[in-house]
Amino acid sequence: MFDVQPTHLNNEWISLVPLQTSEFDKLYAVAADPLIWEQHPNKNRYKKEVFQNYFQGAIESKGAFLFLNTSNGEPIGSSRFCNYDQIAHSIEIGYTFFSRDCWGKPFNQSAKHLMINYAFQFVDSIIFHIGAGNIRSQKAIERIGAIKIAEEVHEYYGEDSSLNYVYEIKKQDWKINK
Repeated sequence: MFDVQPTHLNNEWISLVPLQTSEFDKLYAVAADPLIWEQHPNKNRYKKEVFQNYFQGAIESKGAFLFLNTSNGEPIGSSRFCNYDQIAHSIEIGYTFFSRDCWGKPFNQSAKHLMINYAFQFVDSIIFHIGAGNIRSQKAIERIGAIKIAEEVHEYYGEDSSLNYVYEIKKQDWKINK
């Protein structure tokens, strides 16, 4: 059984903790930085009322995580598993963000590796929707082996539609613990 919110994903850099409604303030303290969102499709997620919508979507997904820095236990961001497709044997990883002090360090790659290694126990394909203007995230996902397979207009939870690039990593192309 594929549990999209496991409790055991962690390494020397990052711990993925299932997101709870009580953690809004912790996560918003990270998300309140406008520069985090400057390349994202919704550049206003740093505003509390806009972030509340993002957070509600995360909770309703039942696959969201609060990222903690393993060394000090501080919140540093979030991501989620969503849109699990049993027939296509695929799942999406998305809605990822990190505090700026994590940029250029192994946090994002570590989180993605944990999530991908776990998901490939249950699926054959992992999909990522990345905003067309989010060059930083596009480069990061390409560095870990994702291939751009499409461009499509994508609607985020409770937000306007925007052009996204669709990336994929196939199980057959992934080396566990990469």
